[in-house]
Amino acid sequence: MLEKKSIAYEKTVLIGVINREQNEEKVNEFLDELEFLTYTAGGEVLKRFIQRMDVPNPKTLIGSGKMKEVEDYVEEHDIGSVIFDDELSPAQQRNIEKQLRCKIIDRTSLILDIFAQRAQTSYARTQVELAQYEFLLPRLTGLWTHLERQKGGIGMRGPGETEIETDRRIVRDRIALLKKKLTKIDRQMETQRGNRGALVRVALVGYTNVGKSTLMNVISKSDVFAENKLFATLDTTVRKVVIGNLPFLLSDTVGFIRKLPTQLVESFKSTLDEVREADLLLHVIDISHPQFEEQIESVNKILGEIKSGDKKTIMVFNKIDQYKHDTIDEDDLTTQRTGKHFTIDEWKKTWMDKLGDRVLFISALNKENLDEFRKRVYDEVREIHVTRFPYNNFLYPEHLDQY
Repeated sequence: MLEKKSIAYEKTVLIGVINREQNEEKVNEFLDELEFLTYTAGGEVLKRFIQRMDVPNPKTLIGSGKMKEVEDYVEEHDIGSVIFDDELSPAQQRNIEKQLRCKIIDRTSLILDIFAQRAQTSYARTQVELAQYEFLLPRLTGLWTHLERQKGGIGMRGPGETEIETDRRIVRDRIALLKKKLTKIDRQMETQRGNRGALVRVALVGYTNVGKSTLMNVISKSDVFAENKLFATLDTTVRKVVIGNLPFLLSDTVGFIRKLPTQLVESFKSTLDEVREADLLLHVIDISHPQFEEQIESVNKILGEIKSGDKKTIMVFNKIDQYKHDTIDEDDLTTQRTGKHFTIDEWKKTWMDKLGDRVLFISALNKENLDEFRKRVYDEVREIHVTRFPYNNFLYPEHLDQY
């Protein structure tokens, strides 16, 4: 029997900053997420450094004393990468690299790296490459290894270009080429969407790692890749689904995240078109996540940015089997009761109550409450379908015994 090879994770440390916009609790939440991102990318977090400062250091983001503390730790523990939760300016990145003498990564470049690892199809790889080059362009410096050797010889002599100018030109040319390639693929994708006819379109949206692909597999009886890591799905998967006797198209889209790089939103335009053109959104939420309300806000913000915030939406609270609420000792009069102490039944009586039948609670993994989910989706799709095809109402019996 062959021995299973252990995965060698790269040693990393994380750095967060407490300021006027984010308190200590918020910074720790962001660093929890950053640690999961690091694990997804293949890193092992050995330590977190947090500094409180109202005004960031323009040279290194964090203060010189904290930098020296990080430098000593990096040298002592042979750290491969230092990852900042906040986006670094090109100058800050250069200055920190000089002092720490290791890879310096911020949240944006980490997310781009994960997308590069996860991209399976030519289309996804092209989208990610474009985003990476657009992120790289303002960060090119004279210290970079030359991207391409200068051509010389007869007819090529003269003042020439500096290495940095050549590198920038190469990157700009590559960006132009990738944009041209994506425009061509976008037209093909638009044609494919047009060829699907007038079937009702339903899109699964939500924060990354909330269980969209698992739900997709259960509902469509397909085999979409699902994993307990961030951004397991990059390519949009579309399946024809039939509930009762009613067919519709169900698409699983890329997961959203807080501080999603703008380069990715732009380069994944065609992927997000599946959301824009959907008739119904199923906003999947991981109710077991301590910050699920903030994740909802992040998703709604991105939906607004892509002009899909006003679409008909059902909120699907997933992972009810994993939900655990904190308890307070009856004798403890100092602890204030907050949302983390609510049971699911208590959550239903909060702001969720105002949404009426547009809220569902399920476990896609354990297949809990899926009959109710199917019935609710059926009713919504039927309503859209009847409006679109009023002449074939006879297809829909008043009562379905099975969905």
